[in-house]
Amino acid sequence: MKKRNKVLSFCIAVVMVCTLMFGCAPKDYKNDTNTKVPFSWDNATVYFALTDRFFDGNKENNHSYGRELDASGKENADYKKQPSTYHGGDIKGITKKINEGYFNELGVNAIWITSPFEQIHGYYAGQGFRFYSYHGYYVLDYSNIDGNVGTKEEFKEFVDTAHKHGIRVVMDIVVNHAGYPTLKDMDEYGFGKLKDGWKDFYYGDPSNVTNDTYFSYMDKSDAASWGKWWSPAWVRASQRFAGYEGEESGDDKTICLSGLPDFKTETTNDPGIPPLWKTKWQKEGRLEKEEKSLDDYFKKTGEKRTVSNYIIKEISDWVREYGIDAFRCDTAKHVDLSVWKELKVQCTAALKEWKEKNPTKKIDDKDFWMTGEIWDHKVGRTDEYDNGFDSLINFDFQGMAGNLDNLDSIYSSYAEKMHSDKFNALSYISSHDTVLFDRDNLIEGGTELMLVPGAAQIYYGDETARPLAFEECPYKDQALRGDMNWNSINQKVLKHWQILGRFRRAHISVGAGEHKKISDSPYTFSRTYDKDGIKDKVICVIGAKNKTEVNVSSVFADGTEVRDAYTGETAKVRSGKVKFKANENGVILLEEAK
Repeated sequence: MKKRNKVLSFCIAVVMVCTLMFGCAPKDYKNDTNTKVPFSWDNATVYFALTDRFFDGNKENNHSYGRELDASGKENADYKKQPSTYHGGDIKGITKKINEGYFNELGVNAIWITSPFEQIHGYYAGQGFRFYSYHGYYVLDYSNIDGNVGTKEEFKEFVDTAHKHGIRVVMDIVVNHAGYPTLKDMDEYGFGKLKDGWKDFYYGDPSNVTNDTYFSYMDKSDAASWGKWWSPAWVRASQRFAGYEGEESGDDKTICLSGLPDFKTETTNDPGIPPLWKTKWQKEGRLEKEEKSLDDYFKKTGEKRTVSNYIIKEISDWVREYGIDAFRCDTAKHVDLSVWKELKVQCTAALKEWKEKNPTKKIDDKDFWMTGEIWDHKVGRTDEYDNGFDSLINFDFQGMAGNLDNLDSIYSSYAEKMHSDKFNALSYISSHDTVLFDRDNLIEGGTELMLVPGAAQIYYGDETARPLAFEECPYKDQALRGDMNWNSINQKVLKHWQILGRFRRAHISVGAGEHKKISDSPYTFSRTYDKDGIKDKVICVIGAKNKTEVNVSSVFADGTEVRDAYTGETAKVRSGKVKFKANENGVILLEEAK
């Protein structure tokens, strides 16, 4: 009994010490869904997981459609060491990490996944290697999930699991273009004309694969056979396939971007169902089902059958079926604004319909949300915000982050613009298309991103110091898309991002509040929020050293107990000030201790 009492006393003492140090008992963030914390897309923390490179949850789907298998069906050696191919990540892998609490610990309340639509099955020409659509931007069939991503059941489980954990799902979509024609898809679906020897080339030494050698096995002259592809009524094609028009330069809305088949989304005539889809759906035994689904949609909506409306129907079905919360729209400037506006209308209706049918699964009652990629767009209200977009990606912040001297001018400018004009921007420090932020400065980079006004986007691996990969690849963006470094995580960087991310998620004022500078040295500012019955206020210090006195009089009254959310220490406001010992990263995050 005495021994038990001693153990009990020791345990109580430990709990008391933890309470004194952190203001409350230690919290299990892995299972903390934060569904009751006020959410706004203006304060969202969006985690961009490049699905194929994040985590392999099901090795059985790694070679869907024969990808990275040789002519005999044997796995290609060392294929995961190649830059532009599938590495095995899938939707089941992301679900596993949600269940493990990885995203909750990081404070994430939205996950952006790469486009899950079925992609071209074969590889396209690289420069001495095979180039597959692992990134999700070379669509083949909007109506189906890609085998490497997973099954429809696994996708449903992913969305439901995310919602249970207080996380919204942002799906990457492409409306501008289709995927390249590949030798394998030509053979599988009977379009175009293949030349003798194509199969030996396709399954041969990848070092021989170039644009010239790849196209040499396509006969572009037979209009009838190429008419069995998308058809000239659906796409432009700059490779001069017989019957098709198209250029890689010229008007933004009609160019074949990077040589990709450009959907004729501006046309107003009925192009009919693409021959490729008809062939594919017939082969899969679902042509009648898909035709009826299209008939029902156009009858219900009253919309005209056009290229853009066929695509909108297929994409909005994902919202209607799974309860997708948002889209990130790729290459947005290359599609007419009217198309984006109609997509938003249909997806808003689809999400409302899903929530009415699934009241126990919905995460909230918010409308559908859309953000878009317009290359080099900065923080500012443009026509896109009146045509379907709630947000646009901010390309400006990446080049500015990491310079503390200019931080307040950036923060003040962003906050003032967004609050005066009521729009939103999604900022980042690393991207799959530009560069990775300095791997040696991710503590400071994480601080500045997680405290940015507006929404913040974490690119997978920024929080773990994932290194560059494939630096010798002639396509420089491939170096930005290496496999997630689960076995070499920088724990110091991760812990820093977790603390900041959870603070941001807990306080709507961080991204959506009014910004006011309090001090230059150390840089101190407040964020306050008072809207729709929700009030929140915080003070943040960056660059603090040792014991730091903070003037909090503009936010917290004398006698208020405040907590530094970074260390857990608490103090009472006296004469408008509090003192805290700064952590090694120089960040103090003040909130009212409740």
